[in-house]
Amino acid sequence: MHVPVRRRLAVPLGLLAAVAGAFAYVGAVDPNESGHYPACPLYLLTGLYCPGCGGLRSAHAFVHGDLLTALHANAPAVAAYLGLAVLWTVWTACAARGRPLRLGLGPPHMWTVAALLLAFTVLRNLPSGGWLRP
Repeated sequence: MHVPVRRRLAVPLGLLAAVAGAFAYVGAVDPNESGHYPACPLYLLTGLYCPGCGGLRSAHAFVHGDLLTALHANAPAVAAYLGLAVLWTVWTACAARGRPLRLGLGPPHMWTVAALLLAFTVLRNLPSGGWLRP
């Protein structure tokens, strides 16, 4: 059965619209000004920065083209924006051709990402890791 291209692209394009809307909102509503977004619960309860702390500030700077500020706020988030953009592009190309997306990622890849995020979290909370804090 032949599925039309517009139907195969509906989900990737819908996701693109949702992500673009979210980035547009964060770009318009500055997370550096208090009162717009809730604070990180882990930071509020413990004073520790989680791997996501600074993610909204990073997205705001990224939307405004300030890559250095985005990297300073949360470097793994910037890597994720770029990596997910590449993944979305590959997914969309596969969908347009009517082919399934095959990533070939397994548990070793996931454990590596988890270990890197854990190391980032520990380092940014050490006294010497101030340069990794948002």
